[in-house]
Amino acid sequence: MSRTIVTTDSKLPPAPDILGGHTLSMFVNNQPGVLMRICQVFARRGYNIDSLVVSQGRDPRFSRLTLGISGDPAGLNQIVQQCEKLIDVIHCSEHNGSNAVVKELLLVKFLVQGPARTEALQVIEHFGGKTVDLTETSMIAMIHGDSDKLDAATRLLAPFEIIETVRTGKVVMARGERDT
Repeated sequence: MSRTIVTTDSKLPPAPDILGGHTLSMFVNNQPGVLMRICQVFARRGYNIDSLVVSQGRDPRFSRLTLGISGDPAGLNQIVQQCEKLIDVIHCSEHNGSNAVVKELLLVKFLVQGPARTEALQVIEHFGGKTVDLTETSMIAMIHGDSDKLDAATRLLAPFEIIETVRTGKVVMARGERDT
């Protein structure tokens, strides 16, 4: 059986933090085609969607979209206004770390056995993570937090021969009484 192993090179710069770019939250009607129409607005303006999280709201008629985008900051207000004009978009707003709680999740699978297992478990514990799968030769850790924390955890776990990583996009909730 052949297995492809993907490793993380600590010399590569970390993935860009979308809060360094822009994070938008949209409350939309839960209808087919809504996401496509929103994506077209970004494509026409030359913005790239770096991450996308969509989930049904408490009321199943609505969904919450959180988009990490990169592009010319000068056009951001126009994009927000264009999105709000779409018939299925109820609300669209930009968020940053000072006005919102922002989190993402990392699952990382890596090879580790014998005495190195204890060191790997210490790294996972340091970052407040937990082990969600364990075999004689491998482990899957789950860690949540901000991008810098997940980047650091990935760098410290890299010596254990990372097989695969999966990261969610960011989820955002406005602080205080404000609507997200």
